[in-house]
Amino acid sequence: MPSEQTLPGHRISAWLFLRLLGLVYFIAFLSFVVQARGLIGPEGILPLSPFLRAVAAQLPESKFWVLPTLSWLNPAHPPVESLALAGMVLSLLLMLGLAPLPCLILLWLLYLSLVSDGQDFMGFQWDSLLLETGFAAFLLAPLKLRSSLSRDPEAPRPARWLLYGLLFRLMLGSGVVKLASGDPHWRDLSALTYHYWTQPLPLWTSWYAMRLPDWFQRASCLIVFAVELGSPFLIVLPATRKTAFAAILGLMCLISATGNYCFFNLLTVVLSLLLLDDGSWPRRLSSRLAALPAPARPLGPRSVLPWAAAAFLAFLSLPPFLGQMGLQPAWPDWTGKLEGTLAPLRSVNTYGLFAEMTTTRHEIILEGSDNAVDWKEYGFRWKPGDILRRPGLAAPYQPRLDWQLWFAALGSPQDNPWFENLCVRLLQGSPDVLALLHYNPFPARPPRYLRARLYDYRFADAATHAASGAWWRRTLIGDYCPVLSLAEFRSPPGP
Repeated sequence: MPSEQTLPGHRISAWLFLRLLGLVYFIAFLSFVVQARGLIGPEGILPLSPFLRAVAAQLPESKFWVLPTLSWLNPAHPPVESLALAGMVLSLLLMLGLAPLPCLILLWLLYLSLVSDGQDFMGFQWDSLLLETGFAAFLLAPLKLRSSLSRDPEAPRPARWLLYGLLFRLMLGSGVVKLASGDPHWRDLSALTYHYWTQPLPLWTSWYAMRLPDWFQRASCLIVFAVELGSPFLIVLPATRKTAFAAILGLMCLISATGNYCFFNLLTVVLSLLLLDDGSWPRRLSSRLAALPAPARPLGPRSVLPWAAAAFLAFLSLPPFLGQMGLQPAWPDWTGKLEGTLAPLRSVNTYGLFAEMTTTRHEIILEGSDNAVDWKEYGFRWKPGDILRRPGLAAPYQPRLDWQLWFAALGSPQDNPWFENLCVRLLQGSPDVLALLHYNPFPARPPRYLRARLYDYRFADAATHAASGAWWRRTLIGDYCPVLSLAEFRSPPGP
């Protein structure tokens, strides 16, 4: 078997990886900037300025490290939207190949700031995955002001292996958590018979996917395990990396076809691009590149530093990853302290979605009233509400409030303190929060009373759908929280 040094290089994949990473960053910043005021603005659900004041009061000496964000530059009026807009500009520059390393460093810092600022609304695994991918990409970026396919050097091996390791941990972790959780529906391969209608934001295609035969659902579940548990080990050998890429790409496409998972699927595909060497691309492109002299690799300290940095980051990822795998080696005490110290940077993480499959779907329906007798329902853009409304395509955009309401329905208002703030803002008629919704039944003035009711939602059967056009059927469970009014809140959230 030929050694890796004799195989084609990875200049095309690295060139494409950096530009598509810029695209993912652009989507992430754009997705957040249009929601920022409603989520963390002065009249939003979790206003950022009071949060910064609370952190500064509790941790005056370590606030910058515990909550790393550029919003500390002006905590009274945090420049969140400016940070997101700056991120969009830098993302475009990265896509154009202009100053890739400075762009990557600033993009990582800006997105880390938004994740810190976003509180409950920015804690998703793909936010962490973007930060970790962006941080590792520092080692991949060519050290020049203008990146071009014909002039960029070969992708550094330490950078590629660090990103291979991230992809390995992402895929294997996603498979292992499903088995380690002990969930019987993953173990008997019945999980997908529930998944299509209980996932956070289904697509209209999910309604059809749920009706596929039981044998197909179980076979699909087996394929999920085969890809998540098998493809990571195909990454190790050059000869099987194309197979790993094809398997991961196929799984991400299928997930995207039946659910809204924001930019997660795109980012995973971008991360797996580095599995393809130059010989994997169209012959016209790869042969043209092969005819060009490859720029010399740097020598001396510049060649040693990437290996040292990659080894350090790989070492940091080992304790949490092995712990996730159920392995607990006796690490020195200083490794745990170092892991805790660096945790606020969110650039070494563990991954694993849907460890336990939800088998019911509860939805919170918010209603307002002027007399506590006649109630009108608020409508959200993406989460299920009106049973006649077809589930829509949101990805790669992430409606973060809709996502959080799915999680809130799994618990209680006490488990989700931000939910009370949402109710207060609706009673106040906050324009920024109302802009996050699809339909406001009180356009003239806010209601005097608000209540949240909990419903059990299921996809409508084929006969009901054909007769009435309903995509869902719902059954009232009871109150999620009692009737509320502004008089009950002594200190509502404010600027």
